[in-house]
Amino acid sequence: MFEPDEHQRLVQATAHKYAQDSLAKVAARLDREGRFPSEQLRELAELGMMGINVPEEYGGAEAGVVAYALAMMEIAQACASTAVTMAVTNMVGEAIVKFGTPEQRRRYVPELTSGRFPAGAFGLSEPSGGSDAAALRTSARRDGAGWVLSGEKQWITSGDQAGVLIVWARTRPGPGSRGISAFLVEGGQPGLHVGKHEDKMGLRASSTVSLAFEDMRVRADQLLGEEGHGFAIAMAALDGGRIGIASQAVGIATAALGASVKYAKERRAFGQPIGEFQAIRFLLADCDTQIEAARLLTLRAAGLKEKGAPCSREASMAKLFATEAANRVCDAAVQVHGGYGYIDEFPVERHYRDVRASTLYEGTSEVQRLVISREVLKD
Repeated sequence: MFEPDEHQRLVQATAHKYAQDSLAKVAARLDREGRFPSEQLRELAELGMMGINVPEEYGGAEAGVVAYALAMMEIAQACASTAVTMAVTNMVGEAIVKFGTPEQRRRYVPELTSGRFPAGAFGLSEPSGGSDAAALRTSARRDGAGWVLSGEKQWITSGDQAGVLIVWARTRPGPGSRGISAFLVEGGQPGLHVGKHEDKMGLRASSTVSLAFEDMRVRADQLLGEEGHGFAIAMAALDGGRIGIASQAVGIATAALGASVKYAKERRAFGQPIGEFQAIRFLLADCDTQIEAARLLTLRAAGLKEKGAPCSREASMAKLFATEAANRVCDAAVQVHGGYGYIDEFPVERHYRDVRASTLYEGTSEVQRLVISREVLKD
């Protein structure tokens, strides 16, 4: 069984206290109003949650990937919308630290970790291709010392709120991943246009928008990493992103199970609590088992990433299993609640809506199976 060390326990306890004492009390209202959790994200930044695996010199907690996963699980139990915004912001900060120049790190990362930037964003998906990231059409052409960026992005979490966005564009013509570069685009930069705010089934307090780049001028110092090496940056960042979403899924499922256990003890039918019926007991046992398996897969992937070891297979396994299991758990939670699970008076209705996207973003379940199968079949 995994046991966190003292530092990891401290980060987890800090996240747990904030999640239960503060965030859980406003989550339903944020969801109903579709309101971006600006205040809550600032408070998380003050607690060091917006750069958990970022070095202290850039304002991060430097607590490691395992601590990050544990914190994500706690925050997601209270509000999945806030958790996904926290996840993407952490992912952007880590990517800039790993691939950015010293000046880029100093310029952008402290703004993310401090909360001065409301969020970070990850501009990879496009209207014509989400899972097939290598087929992106957004382009960047050289113009003097800089670049001119043109194209569209779709499904961008916090795209309208981000102080900095990592945007991928093709800098050399041709199919496939070669010739794709990454750029650091600043929120409000001339030529960046925010499109439709998606009216989503769940995660309604998380902003999801389309973006358009209309001949947007980008300075030479906004190129992240080397020209033509952007796809490798995206894949490396997605390993961490998948650990984050797996953690979010574990948190949502844990909340749904907790609500179901409480309801099963209180709700009476045929003269006894429904938790006394074998059908309910077995359902809860299966949910608990799936959550624990998902949690351990997620922490294994986090531990490998923290050590600097290859973890693409393990991150995909964690993301695949955790998100699929969390969907099953939330479905079971609604069933345990009966008709009450279908109304917003009880939290499982929100958990059921929120968890559905987890098998879609940061790579669909089908993409995770492709990643895993490639490793299985490797010579």
